[in-house]
Amino acid sequence: MNPYILSVLLMGLGLGTTVTFASSHWLLAWMGLEMNTLAILPLMAQHHHPRAVEAATKYFLIQSAAAATILFAGVTNAWLSGQWEIQQISHPIPTTLMIIALFLKIGLTPLHAWLPEVIQGLDLTTGLILSTWQKLAPFALLVQVLPDMPTLLVGLGSLSVAIGGWGGLNQTQLRKVLAYSSIAHLGWMVIVLQYSTLLTVLALTMYITMTTSVFLIFKLLKSTNMNTLASSWSKAPVLTAFTPLILLSLGGLPPLSGFMPKWLIIQELTKQELGLVATLTALMALLSLFFYLRICYSLSLTSSPNNLLGLLPWRMNTKQVTLLMTTSMSLSMLLLPVSPAIFSLVSAL
Repeated sequence: MNPYILSVLLMGLGLGTTVTFASSHWLLAWMGLEMNTLAILPLMAQHHHPRAVEAATKYFLIQSAAAATILFAGVTNAWLSGQWEIQQISHPIPTTLMIIALFLKIGLTPLHAWLPEVIQGLDLTTGLILSTWQKLAPFALLVQVLPDMPTLLVGLGSLSVAIGGWGGLNQTQLRKVLAYSSIAHLGWMVIVLQYSTLLTVLALTMYITMTTSVFLIFKLLKSTNMNTLASSWSKAPVLTAFTPLILLSLGGLPPLSGFMPKWLIIQELTKQELGLVATLTALMALLSLFFYLRICYSLSLTSSPNNLLGLLPWRMNTKQVTLLMTTSMSLSMLLLPVSPAIFSLVSAL
C-alpha cells in the first residue's frame, strides 16, 4: 500500500477513536465509530485475497448493523427524555439497545460469532489492530453508559469467558485462537464493569499489551497455525524461549503480569459477595489456559525435521522493527511485583 494512503488511514483510525473518546453527544460518538470502521476497511482488504475481501465484507456488515443500532438508540433516548448526552441515557429501551450494539461492536457473547471468522481472514498486523485498537472506542462508550444491570453484565461476562475457552479448544489456526482469547478476556472486563471501572480499564490495558506481544511474535515467526510453530527454534531461538512465558501470562498464571487483572477482579467480586461467580469464572479460565499450553507445546516441545540449511535462518538479520514487540513482551512478564503501585496510580486518576 502507498505510504501516504497508509498514513491517512492510520490517522483516520486515531481520529475516529479520539472523537469518540472526547464526545459527550451521541451523534459525535457515532461519527467517531464510523470513521474508525471506514478507515480500517481498506487495511483489511489491501491484499485482494478472497478471504481478506470476505472478512472485510463481514466486518462492514456487522459494524454497520451495530452503528445503526447505536444511532437508533440515541434517537430513541432523545425522543423519550429530550437528552442527547451520552451519560443521560436512563430509559431501559435505549439502554438495552445500546448494550446490544456495543456488545456486537466488540464481539462479546452472545454476539461474538463474527469475530473469529473475520480475524482468520486478515493478516496478523490488521488482526492486531482489530483485536486491540478497535476495542477502545466501544469500551469508552460502554464505560460512559454503565447500565444499572449488574446481573445481566455478570451473566454475559461469565458466558463470554466460558465461550472463549470452549471455542478455542479445538482450533489449530493461531488467529482464531487469539480471537477466542479476546472473547474470554473481554468477558473478564464486563464482569467487573459494574463494580469497578478502574479494574476494567486496567484489564483492558494489560490485554492490549499481551495481545500485541503475541501478534508481533507470530508475525516475526511467520506462523499462522500450530504446525508451523515447530520450526520456530531455527528462526529465533531466544524469542522462542520467551514466547511460552507471554502465552502463560495471557492465560493469567503467576508470577507473570497477566495474573494481576484476574487477581484484582476476583478480589473485587469476592468483596461484592459474588464468591460463586468468582470461583466459576476462575475455573472457566482454565479452558483458555489449556489452549495456551497447546501452543506452548507446539512451540517449545516439538521440533521439525530440519536439514542443515533449515537450521540457518537464526543467523540472518531480520529487517522487522522489534522495539514495540520487546517492550510489550517485557511489560507482559514483569509487571506483577509493581501491581499495588499500578492500581494506586489508576485509582488516583
